[in-house]
This record gives sequence, structure tokens and C-alpha cells, in this order.
Amino acid sequence: MNKKEILIFCFCVIFIFVNKISYSQTGEIQGVVKDENKEPVPFASVVLELDSNMVAGAPTDFDGYYILKPVPAGIYTVKVNCVGFHTQTITGVLVNAGKVRFLDIEIKSKNVKLKEVCVVAYKVPLFDKDNTQSGETVTSDQIRKMSGRGVNSVDATYNGVYSEDGKVGSIRGGRADANITIIDGMQIQGSSKIPYHIENTEEYDEIVENEFVNPLDKPLSTFSIDVDKASYSNIRRFLNSGQLPPADAVRIEEMINYFDYDYPEPKGKEPFAVQTHIGACDWNKKHQLMMVNLQAKTIEKENLPASNLTFLLDVSGSMSYSLNLVKKSMRLLVNQLSERDKIAIVVYAGASGLVLEPTSCDKKQTILNALDNLQAGGSTAGGAGIELAYKTAMENFIKNGNNRIILATDGDFNVGISNDDALVKLIEEKRKSGVFLSVLGFGSGNYKDSKMEKLADHGNGNYAYIDNLMEAQKVLVTEMGGTLVTIAKDVKIQIEFNPENVISYKLIGYENRILADKDFNDDTKDAGELGVGHNVTAFYEIIPNGVKSKFLQEREVNDLKYQETNFQKGFSNELATIKLRYKNPKEDKSKLIQTTIKTVSKENYTENVDFHFASAVIEFGMLLRNSYFKNKSSFKKVIKLAKANKGEDKEGYRVEFIKLVNLAKNLK
Repeated sequence: MNKKEILIFCFCVIFIFVNKISYSQTGEIQGVVKDENKEPVPFASVVLELDSNMVAGAPTDFDGYYILKPVPAGIYTVKVNCVGFHTQTITGVLVNAGKVRFLDIEIKSKNVKLKEVCVVAYKVPLFDKDNTQSGETVTSDQIRKMSGRGVNSVDATYNGVYSEDGKVGSIRGGRADANITIIDGMQIQGSSKIPYHIENTEEYDEIVENEFVNPLDKPLSTFSIDVDKASYSNIRRFLNSGQLPPADAVRIEEMINYFDYDYPEPKGKEPFAVQTHIGACDWNKKHQLMMVNLQAKTIEKENLPASNLTFLLDVSGSMSYSLNLVKKSMRLLVNQLSERDKIAIVVYAGASGLVLEPTSCDKKQTILNALDNLQAGGSTAGGAGIELAYKTAMENFIKNGNNRIILATDGDFNVGISNDDALVKLIEEKRKSGVFLSVLGFGSGNYKDSKMEKLADHGNGNYAYIDNLMEAQKVLVTEMGGTLVTIAKDVKIQIEFNPENVISYKLIGYENRILADKDFNDDTKDAGELGVGHNVTAFYEIIPNGVKSKFLQEREVNDLKYQETNFQKGFSNELATIKLRYKNPKEDKSKLIQTTIKTVSKENYTENVDFHFASAVIEFGMLLRNSYFKNKSSFKKVIKLAKANKGEDKEGYRVEFIKLVNLAKNLK
């Protein structure tokens, strides 16, 4: 061996040695999060911090189990939070190199009176559990090359000992049906098949942000309302799993409308009340923000119309790891319904089928048993399932009742009618029956957000993403009336800005809800639906006359030769005129509401808590999108603004928002 070869050999030895040392310097933390009744808490957020900086984070699964790895050896703080629970902070958690630190955590529900954050010191156990697992990663490419696609066959290949005793296999001495494997962050138990979609194939429609426009060029801004809230809970899913969401997953209007605001209810015959607020723009103090609110009337649960509900449940293979959450979510809804209501269950995988005839809710156990017996497997014939669901709903139509299909899916249709345009055409045809459609999204990895948003929009319905059982509680219990009962359909907004006071304006969000100005008076054009108790919020960023802004300078054009650029004066105290059109759910002719928005001086700007909290949500959305219009926004400013305007926050959603902003700040 010559001198050069000796040097290369020594370098390789040193490189391997250093890498082994580096690898051996990490450990992991795992355990179960439980409540004060020793029940597991699913989908809690477990975050590991060092000197107030996030090192790792993970959500708990259905059984409250979490795992944080790899974690460099050291002493950490562990924080656990979940909607409806007090935050638990555990200090002094020691992680040894090459070891598993087992840490079970108990958190208290907000029914238990405590300070908002509970801090306890962790005591290192006298004896650690033996860590005999080696832990190995198998890529999707490796799995595809295997002859067997079952979890056990993969484990047998990579984990070592596997024997067959005629009934069950065993890996390292454990029963095959007790073996746990983690695939794409999901816990797989027993001999389940490998997920159909290991790679990420999620789909989102592209969002091209609205820009500032001159009211002399475009005096009217026309759009359809949006009561969907899916984007916010989907963003939460990404952040809790330690990822920033794709920019096109961030729909700012849905983020704003996720939260409840203290709007006055309608007093007259109209199904909703309209309010406006004007204040300073928090990320550009020279600009103004105009907030437009719609508050639908509320109806007590016992006064809601009788419901004819058809659950349309995706039980295809891609739903294997979401079906348990689907069933638990549907159980929550079933338990809220009265004896006047009835439920049918249609499922679809490779084919569709009716698994429960329309059944009165006085036989709830029959309905719950049908849900419990559902199993996942096969491809996804979504179009056929939709056809059968509408047929079932129409055959059992309740006149003057709530006739609705509730679709629970990840949107991965791949058999029969599956492309977006064909599905939209099918839904548009079926909505003429008077049956409305609500879409509940589940799952990750192969989630088709763009498809589900279109189905809900064109099916006279709403769209929510269920990332955990607490979100199911919010959508299907707390907000049941808004989710299930429509009080106004095809609701459109058109605002005419006064160029005497507004030099430029920009609608924030609603990019995929923009309508042509002529569509406002066209009753054949579809728009959004408003449910019982729903509130809808829209914001405009306004550049007042006399203000210099870089957004104006970049968009200046030369004076036009053939067009008039003057405007009618005499309305100096008016900022804009707002018009709304809506139809009663059973009617096809729209009604018009119109009001004038007056100018507001800086001394009279809105100091409303809801106004400023919603402003913080907008800033957060712009930061996640890395918006060109974010100007001087920062995560630090968002947190400060949201904390100052948290308000009463009975359900804890605003506190959770602040925590998500902190997560995003650390991930950035």
C-alpha cells in the first residue's frame, strides 16, 4: 500500500468513526399523552424545546402515542398542548445518547381550573427501560421492489427474526398483530398493507394573489362568499407535523373565517346582518383596512328542521389510516341528532354500495353499529358513490327539511368519473334536486384539496378538513347548524369604491371566488351558501387618496387618450357602496341589500378586538405564502398583535393560533 492509499484509508476510517460518534450522540423520546381520566388524548401537539427554541415536534396518534427522534443528547423542555386542554410544560427532561426516554404525560382539560400553563419538573427514573430496538428506515423505492407488500413481510426483511407458527408470525418474539411499524409518520399495527401512496401526491389549486387596482379602472369588486374553513385546519396539520404548508394550501379568507367573531345578529326579516369596520392596516400604517362582516341568524338545535342525511364514506385503500377518525367523527354527529332525523350510509371503494338503508335516529345503535363495521380497502370509485348517494337522498327527500349528503374522503378518486371537470358537472346537475352537499376532508400524503373544494362549492355546500377529533367536535357538534342547515344560498357581494377617497384597493383572499361584475345580477350564476349561525368576514386593503405607496408607483400607467379619467364628485363623505344578493334556500330569485360605507378619520378608526385579531390572521397567512404584499409583517408582530387581541377565547382557538405562529416562526 503506497502513501496515498494509506492516507485515503485513514481518512475513510476517521470519517466512519466520526459519523458513528455523531449518530450515537442522539436518542429519542416517546410515550403516551393522557387526560386526567387516564384516557389517551389523540392529536395533541408535543414540542421539544432547548433554550426556548423548538428542536422537534410531533402530534399524538389515535392512542395518544407520540415519538420524537432523533434528539441530540441533552436536557430539554417538553410542551404539550391540545384544544380544550391546559398546556403542560415539563422541564429537565434528560435524553441519553443511543437510548429511548419513555415519558408519559398527563394534561388537564379546561374543565379543571388551573393556570393556563402547568409547569412540572421531570424526575429521571432510577432504572430506564431496556432499548432493544435498532430502528431502520426503508424507502418507498425499496418497498416497491419487494415481492411482499405487507408490513410484516417488510419487517421480516429488515427487522430480523420472523417465524410462522401456523397462525401468527412473530417479529423479535412479539405477535405479528402486536407489532407496530411507522410509515410516513403513521402508525401501522399488525399485518396491514403498505399504504397505496407512500410519496406525497397532495393537490392544491394555484392561487394568484389579488393586486391593488385603481377604482377609475375597475370601480367594482365582485365575489362569492366563502364559509369553508378547511385551509386553516390543514395548515395546522402541516405545522404540527413539523412542516410549513405549501403556499397554495394557504387560503387567507378561510383562515380568517375559521374563528368566531362577536357580530350582532340580524333584527329584521333578513337572514343575516351586515357590518363594516375601518381601521389602520397593521403591516402598512399608511394604508387602511376595511372589514365587511355577515352574521347569519342562529336557531336553537331543537328548532332546526328535520334532517335527511346520507353519509357518503370513502372506504378505499387510501383511507386505511383515516377511517377510524371518520367513524369517530360521524359518531359525534349521530349522537347530536334527534328522533325526527334519519341517516343512510353509502360507501365506495372499487364499487359503491348502500350499507345502511335510511334509518331513524331513534335507532342510533343500529347506525353506530353500521359505522363500526366499516373497513377500508380497494381503489376509489368516487363518481359512482356520488350517484348512489344522491339517488338515496332524493328517494327519501323531506319537504321543508334539511336534505344533505355528507361526503368524507381524501378526494383521491381513481375509478370511473374522476377528473375535476366531470365531477363538477355531475355535482352541478345533482344540486338541482334540492339536496345540498357538505365535504369533510381527511388524511394526508395523497390529499386532493383542489377536488374537494370544487365539489363543495358547486354542490351548494361547505368544506372542512378534519385533522383530529377536536376539529370534528367543532365542525359537527359546536357548529352543527352552520354545517348542516343553509339559510341563504348564492350569496354574492359587490362593492363600488369611491375614487374621490380611494386611489387603490385590494381584496384580501377570495382569489378563487372572484365573479365577473355582470354575474352579480345574474341569478343563474352559482355562489356561496350561508348556514345557521355562520359568520363571514372579508377584508380590503385600501390606499387612501393623497397617500404615496410603492404599490402605486409600480402600477402607474400613462394617461389614456380615449377614456375619461374624471369622476362624479359630491360624495366626499362616502368610501364605498356595498351591495349583497342572496336567495332563500327554496327559491331561485335573488334579493338585494344595499348600504353605504362612510369615510372614517384616523381618530375614529376601529379599535375592535376582533378586527385586530383577524388582522393578525391575515399577516400570518401572508407570511406563510411569502406574499409580495406582506410589507413589514413578521411572526413576532403577529404574535404580539394576536396576544393583545385574544379576547375571551372560550374554546381556546385563539391561544392555539398563537402557538401555531410560534411553530411556524421556528420552522422558518
